[in-house]
Amino acid sequence: MSIWQEWKSYRRFQKLPLGDRSIVFYSETHQDWHHLQPIIDFLADRLSRTVCHVTSEGSVALPAAPSRRVHGFPIGAGALCTWFFQTLKADVLVLTMLDLQNFHLKRSVHPVHYAYVFHSMGSTHMVDHANSYDHYDSLLCVGPHHVAEIRRREALQRLTPKHLFQQGYPRLERLVAQADATPRAPSRTTTALLAPTWGEQSILHVCGEPLIAALLAGGIRVVLRPHYQTTRLAPRLVEGLVARFGADPGFRHVSRMEESASLHESDVLICDWSAMAIEYALGLGKPVLFVDVPPRVRNPAYAELGIEPMEMRIRRELGSVLPLDRVADAPGYVGELLRGAAEFRKRTVALREEWVFNFGRSVEAGAHEIARIADERAGVGARGRQA
Repeated sequence: MSIWQEWKSYRRFQKLPLGDRSIVFYSETHQDWHHLQPIIDFLADRLSRTVCHVTSEGSVALPAAPSRRVHGFPIGAGALCTWFFQTLKADVLVLTMLDLQNFHLKRSVHPVHYAYVFHSMGSTHMVDHANSYDHYDSLLCVGPHHVAEIRRREALQRLTPKHLFQQGYPRLERLVAQADATPRAPSRTTTALLAPTWGEQSILHVCGEPLIAALLAGGIRVVLRPHYQTTRLAPRLVEGLVARFGADPGFRHVSRMEESASLHESDVLICDWSAMAIEYALGLGKPVLFVDVPPRVRNPAYAELGIEPMEMRIRRELGSVLPLDRVADAPGYVGELLRGAAEFRKRTVALREEWVFNFGRSVEAGAHEIARIADERAGVGARGRQA
């Protein structure tokens, strides 16, 4: 999209009546869309609310039918986006982008309420920066761990308490529904989904080639689904693995993280410190093999909270850990996990109830809360104008 087209889109947003841009959603990339879309759809279709969806990436779906009450505005990721954030007039901006205010995208000079929707079931205090969540007004939390971590940081840093709403995790519910609707046919061949996190210490950087080779040699199919940041920042690494194993009939490369077919067709997930392991295990009832690469830590002071990050806890409860010096033994570890698959599936149902809020109605809960915040903010604005 050209700068001129982005400017026209921005001007179209600015010309909307304030009442039609009371609720605004922002997608930084297409990865955000599958977290925000269910809430947007519920607000528009079930609550008859007008919603604006602003995005910095042209590949994000932008519903254009006025009858759906959803207005789409692509504005790019450059200076215009920065200006949009700083001058936004809305009652509530809903986003799943971390680090508001910490970098170039700032809070508006106008009184906007910022509501953060989690795009991960992981913890807030190890993988993310210490202050990644400090500048939002509301957090729509996945489970009790988010509430405990945020409240503990607020207490330690003497921050103004945020509004923490118990939403849950819509993506987990979609996985469960998809699995129930399309049960996988039994197969004599085991399929492993290799979906690590990104960064220099991730599986693909540290031991990707020998790990894939060991799995294939052990008769295990491999579906490689790299993190989109790995594909963006280290394309030659991914291209090299595809070139090395692409001719093997047991190997397949999936380029889009938001797809779900690879999750359903696999028997086991192989990852490192990715919180995706939580939704995979709790959503599909399948075990996880964690390769013991160094942890991904953006907040070196995470231990100060005195709360074990979920990324560490799940290694005990959702599978087993493969030491780096045992990569060649990966097929044996996978086989051991699958021998206890039936019991594991029962345990994940109980963990789902313990770790996640509002299972089965998180979209409804989140949409109603966003509508409530918008109405409350609109009322405050109206009273201010009358005064």
